[in-house]
Amino acid sequence: MSRKPASKPRAATPEPVDYLVVAPHPDDAELGMGGTVAKLLAAGRRVGIVDLTSGEPTPFGSRAKRRRETAAATDVLNLSVRLNLGMTNRELMPTLDNRRRLAEVYRTLRPRVVFVPYWLDAHPDHVAATQLAEQARFHAKLTKTRMRGEPHYPARLIYYYCTHLRRSADVAFVLDVSDHIDLKRRAIECYRSQFYDGRGDQAGAVLDYVLDTNRYWGRQINRHFGEPFAVRETLGLETLDAVL
Repeated sequence: MSRKPASKPRAATPEPVDYLVVAPHPDDAELGMGGTVAKLLAAGRRVGIVDLTSGEPTPFGSRAKRRRETAAATDVLNLSVRLNLGMTNRELMPTLDNRRRLAEVYRTLRPRVVFVPYWLDAHPDHVAATQLAEQARFHAKLTKTRMRGEPHYPARLIYYYCTHLRRSADVAFVLDVSDHIDLKRRAIECYRSQFYDGRGDQAGAVLDYVLDTNRYWGRQINRHFGEPFAVRETLGLETLDAVL
């Protein structure tokens, strides 16, 4: 008697999150706001990252390397929710299909706040990721659609800096990440193929730049290290207790 092949077990649907970081490539979330991710997790908040592309090809990387590096960085940060949508690196576009796929992530994970790349960048993938994340926010709330999940509209978009431009304009606030900068450093160091391999005396230069930038922003708020953020919509405060 012939037997039907056993079906593959379905991957468990991730639990909803409070905060979701949209990253064009693996490593962008860590570079731009790794300290904030660590701080939110330490405070008991639920945080997820969705990487839009594999980030490949790169000079010293491969898809297998990037998967291992991303898994290592995810472990360092102790993240339980991290997705990769497998969109095309170097050709990322805010197409209707990509918008739908990201909107379904919003509808599934139901974040209150979505962090997206700052809207000005030299890298076309980063600009496209910002446009895509903004459009998916609106798309995710639609009814009478074949998209998976129930309608959801994230309350806030907050923009983080992982830009290839040496500027941090339009900063709305800076978050103190002094107690979590070591975790950020360790997470970034996981991406050996991007910041160390084949780079000679420039190995680690990107990490040095990122930490120097975080040190500068920390000094702006009288702390050791800070991560800057921008907004397009007016922020409201219920209390001034947390203002430095």
